[in-house]
Amino acid sequence: MMKELFQLSEDRVVPEARLGPDLELDSLDALDLAVKVEELTGKALTEKQLRAMRTIEDVIVAMLALAPPKREASA
Repeated sequence: MMKELFQLSEDRVVPEARLGPDLELDSLDALDLAVKVEELTGKALTEKQLRAMRTIEDVIVAMLALAPPKREASA
């Protein structure tokens, strides 16, 4: 998602990459990211969650927190 949304090369999109210093994303990019996350999950990030995101890993963790829990397959 990050590669396509921000036209980033694959080698730059790693869990430890920092959104600002490493990927050169700014506050407007953060809003674009928030909209995309809401489109994908159906749920909005809070302002607190958005401000806490510093790395790609932070984005992944926030998205997982918004994703619906997986259902166990019944036998």
